[in-house]
Amino acid sequence: MLEPLFDDGWIEEVIRPVKSGKEASVYLCRAGARTGEELVAAKVYRSPENRGFKNAAVYWEGGTRGWNAHDLRATKKRSGWGKTVLFGAWILRENETLEALHRAGANVPRPIAQVGSVLLMSWVGDEEEAAPQLRQVRWDRARAGRIFDFLVGQVELWLANDIVHADLSEYNVLVWRGRPVVIDFPQAVDPRFNRNAYSLLQRDLANLYRHFERLGVRRDPRALSAALWERWLHSDAWLGMPEGAPVE
Repeated sequence: MLEPLFDDGWIEEVIRPVKSGKEASVYLCRAGARTGEELVAAKVYRSPENRGFKNAAVYWEGGTRGWNAHDLRATKKRSGWGKTVLFGAWILRENETLEALHRAGANVPRPIAQVGSVLLMSWVGDEEEAAPQLRQVRWDRARAGRIFDFLVGQVELWLANDIVHADLSEYNVLVWRGRPVVIDFPQAVDPRFNRNAYSLLQRDLANLYRHFERLGVRRDPRALSAALWERWLHSDAWLGMPEGAPVE
């Protein structure tokens, strides 16, 4: 999987595997000169059969605009070609989302290249260690409150750029030298075209808040979701919606 990155000069050495999950494996690599980085992360996506998201249709609603009729039929039938199309689309979606958010100034890894089923991005950490996940970091209540508010600001920045993460939690926020960096965007949705977007936004903030609540932070994630949605979507779709519905 990584051979083309050597051939094209993107990486010079695979230092070590970092993470092996249901959706992808991540490797720390010494970067080639063309990347402008010293270290990079190579995210290698697993085959379509190993994708871990339940109810993938929730995330794909509105995301197939512009697809040709043949590909749409194939994905609906879940044919071999349809699975191949969706597999490539997951990778492309994450790459395009990271590009848009990096341009907007969000705290996300810088996407460098997509080569087949590999997404190359800037490394968060140093050669000795990866940045810890948010769940592994402890702050006093005042500091935790500032970090939570900062992350809500990041959620708002994404929403201002028509992006809802849709799987946000303490597992995909890294913290390096006090700086939170959010990762894992393949399932991100465009709230203009996905009817589940508000519920996904609610879930993102509720997941995030559950972690910070344990550190003594007191906020109202439901009110935050409603305020952000109204501000950026100019919509009253949130009125009367029960918390967390309809996404499980």
